[in-house]
Amino acid sequence: MTTRNRGKHPSDNKWFAPKWYPIFKEAVDDHSFLLTRGYAPTSALQLVGNRYKLNKRQRNAIMRISSSNQEIISRNKNVCPPADLKNQIIEIDGFNLLIILESALSGAFIFKGRDGTYRDISSVHGSYKKVQKTENAILLVGNTLKSFGVKSVKWYFDKPVSNSGRLKTMLREISEANEFNWEIELVYNPDKELAESQNIVVSSDGWVLDETEKWFNLAAFLIENNLKDSNIIEV
Repeated sequence: MTTRNRGKHPSDNKWFAPKWYPIFKEAVDDHSFLLTRGYAPTSALQLVGNRYKLNKRQRNAIMRISSSNQEIISRNKNVCPPADLKNQIIEIDGFNLLIILESALSGAFIFKGRDGTYRDISSVHGSYKKVQKTENAILLVGNTLKSFGVKSVKWYFDKPVSNSGRLKTMLREISEANEFNWEIELVYNPDKELAESQNIVVSSDGWVLDETEKWFNLAAFLIENNLKDSNIIEV
């Protein structure tokens, strides 16, 4: 896996400059309102994006920040505090968690959603590449969950994604070296596995959060307690 950085896009300082924040707030307000009224996310985003003349990356950010009132209520009802993790099995949406932490550690812009989760605007696109901060992110997760006294951790990664096998090997080696009780699985549909889990789930994927019975907002905990200098946009 090639070592590189998951930092800012060359134009991000321009498109996510502070002058945009009031516009982003109005756009998120409008998009969230439309979602609450039952508009389809794609058509709602097109309406809002056109209204505020947003480019593709800005629209992606608005989509990740926005939530309907119903989603916020449901997700807040099912979220667990750290104390609930003791002696529990935790199941992790692997790429979802790693990429947001890699982005935060690499100085990319990350976005706090109305539902309390943090999201980025990176994506795997069928191939995952290790970056400079990958091991840091993995160790941060492992040491934090170990400090919570979790019983064990199961990571799920998308099997069709290129290099997922190498990532599995890396996580296994780190877990053995640090005495993390981890199991790493490559599956075709991690979202389905997590949605059907009876254990506490770690993800910021909206569909997973709406389907699961219990979840822990691990990325938010780490960003707000360990990565306070991250480039966070909250509107």
